[in-house]
Amino acid sequence: VQLQASGGGLVQAGGSLRLSCAASGNTFNIYAMAWFRQTPGKEREFVAGIHWSTSTIFYGDSVKGRFLISRGNPVYLSMNSLKPEDTAVYFCAARYGGRGNLDSVETYKYWGQGTLVTVSS
Repeated sequence: VQLQASGGGLVQAGGSLRLSCAASGNTFNIYAMAWFRQTPGKEREFVAGIHWSTSTIFYGDSVKGRFLISRGNPVYLSMNSLKPEDTAVYFCAARYGGRGNLDSVETYKYWGQGTLVTVSS
């Protein structure tokens, strides 16, 4: 599967932004998709994920109540009440297999190119 992320940009604190991740290729066998984010010098952090067949959704603790992931193609990540600490490069990811936690970066084999989100204070 190939993933194309888009929608990043500059937004003021308290604002909203919506990221999209378009999947192409073998989308039929997708087990889960997720969004991660990363800042320089830090590990990639789980943001939100969705189990494809059950539509079960998980969120990272830092974004609960503010971000919303939606199932579909593209997969959207609606980000509300943005904070400067949300500034990062956001990546969408997909996996075919069911082993491992949904929020574990190591379990995702397919990644989009990343889209930069900058939240100004």
